[in-house]
Amino acid sequence: MKQMLAFIRKEAFHILRDRRSMMILLIMPVIQILLFGSALSTEVRNVKVAVVDPSKDEVTAVIKERIKASEYFEIVGNLDSPEMINDAFNEGRIDLAVVFSSGFAEGLVRGDAAVQLIADGTDPNQASLLTGYASGILSSYASEQLGGMLAGALIRPEIKMLYNPQTKSSYNFVPGVLGLIMMLICAMMTSVSIVREKETGTMEVLLSSPMKPIYIILAKAVPYIILSLLNFISIMVLSVTVLDVPVRGSFLLLLGISLLFILLCLSLGLLISTLVKTQMAAILASGMGLMTPVMLLSGLIFPIASMPGILQGVSTLVPARWYIQAVRKVMIQGVGFQFVSLEVLILSLMTLVLLTLALRKFNMRLN
Repeated sequence: MKQMLAFIRKEAFHILRDRRSMMILLIMPVIQILLFGSALSTEVRNVKVAVVDPSKDEVTAVIKERIKASEYFEIVGNLDSPEMINDAFNEGRIDLAVVFSSGFAEGLVRGDAAVQLIADGTDPNQASLLTGYASGILSSYASEQLGGMLAGALIRPEIKMLYNPQTKSSYNFVPGVLGLIMMLICAMMTSVSIVREKETGTMEVLLSSPMKPIYIILAKAVPYIILSLLNFISIMVLSVTVLDVPVRGSFLLLLGISLLFILLCLSLGLLISTLVKTQMAAILASGMGLMTPVMLLSGLIFPIASMPGILQGVSTLVPARWYIQAVRKVMIQGVGFQFVSLEVLILSLMTLVLLTLALRKFNMRLN
């Protein structure tokens, strides 16, 4: 029995000695249960709505007030014409547009009033929720009028899904899967590869060679850049030929943004490799530590707008959020560089910071 207790004590000390792994193993379940249990929701809130209202009568005023009073919507402005809607979506200023017909109040009496709900179809699930909420408000108003002077009037909104009229779910998950795979290959494999060299002692042999350390790191990173580019091209080919997901924007712009994201992930992998000592710790840090934020906080599954404020703030630190956002804009919406300049700027700054930290930490370990 004493021998057994001694072995248990030895194993416990062995586990406790690796503090970084312990932090990941103990803190990760707590974070996940808090995220899934209370913070993350498939409900959509704080939806930015623009209204095109050429009628400007008392009925449209009441409907707009009801939309504004809803817990889901926030009216961010009025547009002068339907032609301005595309630009508002491309710039990310709105999530939903409500377009009333001219003479809406009179049209309700005659029975020919028309209202159109336009949503961003790049995320078809979210777009369906938005139009469903807005249709509910319109139906509620119409039902209240059944017994009054507008008896018989019904409002049947015309739903339009911008960029994805067939509401294919593949339009949403292809950019997300792209970000996930890039992160998996570049960050995880790079960190594990370098830590393996340290564990087996071959890193010291490599560093004692005439080649400079920076070239050794670059030599280890280049194969993963090539692998990531091959994956990028294969996903693009499958998306277009099998899933019928179009590349409406510039392919070169898409490739450039993806290359930037690959460099960012490689920098992240290099930084992780300087912080951990074992391959297992590298897998846990890069796998669970990076995959979970990508899955939960990048907008891949849960709408960022519906998250609590603190999680929205945390999501701005997740590189995949900006990459997925940029890919959706270029690939699905077909916009040019000016509409993804913010995402490119943020990804560039993140890459610069991570690369500087990683190289500085790597040099410190060498010294």
